[in-house]
Amino acid sequence: METILLKDAKKIFSLGGEKVHALDGVSLSILSGEFVAIMGTSGSGKSTLMNIFGCLDTLTEGEYHLEGVNVSGMDKARLADVRNQRIGFVFQGFNLLPRTTALENVQLPLFYSRKRKGDNPKKRAAEALERVGLGNRMDHEPNQLSGGQQQRVAIARALVNDPAIILADEPTGNLDSKTTLDVLNLFRELNLQGITIVIVTHEPEVGQHAQRVITMRDGRIIEDHLNGKALHPGGRVGGASLPNISGPREAIS
Repeated sequence: METILLKDAKKIFSLGGEKVHALDGVSLSILSGEFVAIMGTSGSGKSTLMNIFGCLDTLTEGEYHLEGVNVSGMDKARLADVRNQRIGFVFQGFNLLPRTTALENVQLPLFYSRKRKGDNPKKRAAEALERVGLGNRMDHEPNQLSGGQQQRVAIARALVNDPAIILADEPTGNLDSKTTLDVLNLFRELNLQGITIVIVTHEPEVGQHAQRVITMRDGRIIEDHLNGKALHPGGRVGGASLPNISGPREAIS
């Protein structure tokens, strides 16, 4: 099943009286369970593409389908609901609330979600933190955590609503090389459990951890290839997979 499908996607900005084609007729599909890195220099269109994937922006022309549903024509309210229910975001700067515990940070998206019978935000957040190996840091505030631990909290927050896809924008940009490897291994473990992961990065070393690398230039895809060195979906980490923290997702409506 395709998690993401773009058809002749165009995003045009007006800058100084001129039209800038941030996306210039991009067509691509990302299957459920893929681990994809989107690479390119500044101005290549990779960040614009991530904003489209995350329903943070809309196309000027073309179509964007998420889990088989064309979201291109949705209004802002519906797009906000799709973002909350279907997409987990991880950013370079972590974006954690200060003076707020890891558990409380991870619970935050649940306060904006449609309530489901039997939901327990604290329990779901705790399970997400356990899932990223921070079960013993739930009561710690961001300033009591290392950079790598803060990014794990951010990943747990992205997981808590059981999204269709995790979008990570330069998620290792503020981390040292060892912590970068730890975070990328966590993404790979989550991917091996079936979660679709898309990372935007300008670092080739980061891109090499993905199964598939898409390279952009001037708003177009110039290369799209499989990375034979990356682990393939369906593998196992430590002989076991971690449990789904919330059960099946509802259909987009």
